[in-house]
Amino acid sequence: MGRAFEFRKARKMKRWSAMAKTFTRIGKDIVMAVKEGGPDPDANSRLRAVIQNAKAANMPKDNVERAIKRASDKDQGDYKEVLFEGYAPHGIAILVETATDNNNRTVANVRAHFNKCNGNLGTSGSVEFMFDHTCNFKIKGDGLDPEELELEFIDFGAEEIFIDEEDNTIMIYGPFGSFGAIQKELENREIEIVSSGFERIPQVTKALSGDALAEVEKLLERLEEDDDVQNVYHSMVEAE
Repeated sequence: MGRAFEFRKARKMKRWSAMAKTFTRIGKDIVMAVKEGGPDPDANSRLRAVIQNAKAANMPKDNVERAIKRASDKDQGDYKEVLFEGYAPHGIAILVETATDNNNRTVANVRAHFNKCNGNLGTSGSVEFMFDHTCNFKIKGDGLDPEELELEFIDFGAEEIFIDEEDNTIMIYGPFGSFGAIQKELENREIEIVSSGFERIPQVTKALSGDALAEVEKLLERLEEDDDVQNVYHSMVEAE
């Protein structure tokens, strides 16, 4: 198994633990998708992907439809995706993906989180190169052979395919830029996509323990609880 498998296995997806927070994040994704490509999922591949993720997170259909309608309103402001880079204590690299309608507020809040937890907010490009930006798809595994699928999807950018033993689905990982090609081929083959998204996998990780571990986790928790934050990635080894 490769790094994507190990990353997936270790990461507990703490950011999805609170249902209300999950729905808020998906709601922002819907707004950005509709503003970018319109409210029709059949004509908007990004919106189709977000709706799949909403279904996987058990977000009620009525909530999704209201979010699409609200996003279609001309008075609805858009969200801007902003990436922050920095270091937690003990040399742990951190990437923070945000979706904000007020960049000044978000910058101030993220900076405050780093400062209060003895971290340092860095400049653009200071940390991003330490992570591989990947796309991923979770698909129904019924009747599919992961090894055969991997050979067939290499031409579309897939780099790693493995079974998620928790729910017997199949995970497909590839570079960020391969998302569209993989999504299109899965849809052409009528393979059911359970969910999809993007992740940033650290190229090198560092193990911490005791007080050092607690210091970094304090910063991660503050960032993940911020309303403007969509995802937090770091280079610390996560306990399984």
